[in-house]
Amino acid sequence: MDDARDAARDTARKVGDHPALEALARAGFVVSGVLHIVLGWTAGRVGWGSGGQADQSGALSTLASNPAGTILMWVIVIGLAALVLWQLTVAIGPRLGDSGVLDRVKAVGKAVVYGAIAWTAAKFAMGSGSSSSSEQSSQDVTATLMEAPAGQLLVGAVGVAVIAVGGYHVYKGVTRKFLDDLEEDPGTWATRSGTVGYPAKGAVLALVGAFFVIAAVQHQSSQASGLDGALKSLRDQPFGPYLLTVVAVGLVAFGLYCFARARHQRI
Repeated sequence: MDDARDAARDTARKVGDHPALEALARAGFVVSGVLHIVLGWTAGRVGWGSGGQADQSGALSTLASNPAGTILMWVIVIGLAALVLWQLTVAIGPRLGDSGVLDRVKAVGKAVVYGAIAWTAAKFAMGSGSSSSSEQSSQDVTATLMEAPAGQLLVGAVGVAVIAVGGYHVYKGVTRKFLDDLEEDPGTWATRSGTVGYPAKGAVLALVGAFFVIAAVQHQSSQASGLDGALKSLRDQPFGPYLLTVVAVGLVAFGLYCFARARHQRI
């Protein structure tokens, strides 16, 4: 059993260290940067009443609508698929310096997120994509979980987990801990982009998680909200357009940081 586990880890490390995967994974960070910039731009427009869908599906729909949309969607699929594979190699064959189980769980979580976005992009590339709101998807997932044994606890746990991830993003940005992920100092503009971008993304994630907790407490799946619903709820608060503009700038900053990450990420 131990021999099989060691062999799997060695194989994962070899795949993760392959130059082709490294190049594609770095391209995946560029893709992530583009998506965050488009998402930030859309969020800013939503804040001032221009409409649009401020989530990943909305960003993909925007990119897919241009003349080279199909080609761009396949580029996004390939880049994100490479990130999925790389994260799985991290989960299976951790490197020296990894903090054990926590890093593996984080890697699996990131692989799931990248995979979900890649799947959505693939559907757009094949002409079957839909810009359906993440709010409806969140409500559907919440309703399904509610029907399970201890469903309220499950939904609440999801909300708390998302809030925790958001809080970690804020911590990572404020302390500049994100620099630990890089091979070298990325420069002033990239560091400032990460310092602004990580807390902005963390705040949005925490807001999404809060809606799941509310849904669990009230036992109403309709209270759950995805990214689009969370941002639009922020817009509807006092000074909402200004708050959403700040978040939009932060998401664009995170996208810019992803470009630097593509070059300097430790892979």
